[in-house]
Amino acid sequence: CGNQIGAKFWEVISDEHGIDPTGTYVGDSPLQLERANVFYNQSSGGRYVPRAILMDLEPGTMDSVRSGPYGELFRPDNYVFGQSGAGNNWAKGHYT
Repeated sequence: CGNQIGAKFWEVISDEHGIDPTGTYVGDSPLQLERANVFYNQSSGGRYVPRAILMDLEPGTMDSVRSGPYGELFRPDNYVFGQSGAGNNWAKGHYT
C-alpha cells in the first residue's frame, strides 16, 4: 500500500511542479520550479528525477508502479525489492 500511495504522491507533486511522466518540465510558470529541488534532482540532460527510493519485499508492487503512468520518472536502480514477500505476516516483514 505504501508504494502505491507514494506513486500517487509523485503524480500530484509532478503535476504541481509542471513535470510530465518522463521528467521533463512542461509547466507555464517559473514559480513551479522555484523549490523543485526539494523533491527532485535535475540530471545533466535537464530531466527531473524524484529523490526517492521505492522498497518492498516482493516485486509485484514495484512492477505495478514501474508500469504505471509515472513509472518512467524514477531511476531504475532506485527500485529495491526482494523475491519473496512477507505473506501478510507483519512479524516476518518486520524482522526481514
